[in-house]
Amino acid sequence: MSALADIVPHVRAMGEVDLRPVLAIETAIYTHPWTHGNFLDSIRSGYDCRVMELAGELVGYGVQMIGVREAHLLNLSVAASWQGNGYGRSLLMHFLEVARQSDVLQMFLEVRPSNKVGRHLYASMGFYEIAVRDGYYPAPHGREDAILLALTL
Repeated sequence: MSALADIVPHVRAMGEVDLRPVLAIETAIYTHPWTHGNFLDSIRSGYDCRVMELAGELVGYGVQMIGVREAHLLNLSVAASWQGNGYGRSLLMHFLEVARQSDVLQMFLEVRPSNKVGRHLYASMGFYEIAVRDGYYPAPHGREDAILLALTL
């Protein structure tokens, strides 16, 4: 295998075997992380759960629920040590392509107002604000709103 192939991210289906490294990332980057049960339920419910690997290391993951012509991106995360290199954008583009192939017309997601990097990424990809969900997220000092975003595909 060439050195170039080692630096190209590979996205594949998430399996139960991936939950340990996924949870390690999740608990490292969030104050209120998803639980093992949240991820396991998503896999077992048939949600589109994916992991991104780079040079043999799991560096990111996401969970998308696809319904009738709609997709809801439930989680999109990249390990802290790999952030800022375009891997979140690459993973988001993968989920958008899966949604398009599933004849989805619109994708939705929630993002914390305090997540400036995520908000910038989503805006740069064409997502727009459609609502605010008051007190949606648990936060260190109470609750934090969620900005509901949409993208027409």
